[in-house]
Amino acid sequence: MKGILFGAAIGYVLGARAGRHRYDQIARAFRAVADHPAVQGAAGVVRAKVSEKTGFGRRRAQTNGYHRDPVIPAEPVNR
Repeated sequence: MKGILFGAAIGYVLGARAGRHRYDQIARAFRAVADHPAVQGAAGVVRAKVSEKTGFGRRRAQTNGYHRDPVIPAEPVNR
């Protein structure tokens, strides 16, 4: 436990010394890489594969433009 706190304290001090300028440099570099078309294409492929394998991200059925709640079943219409 002491080791984790000590590591966090060292990280905080080193990060504070690096300053805002270095943070902005790192953030700009990350955005440049993330916005690159090749990275966007690869992310799309990965997203599709994950969706295919897990079902995460599939579209849900809609009723009158609203998503149905998967926990509460739809009430039957008696007419």
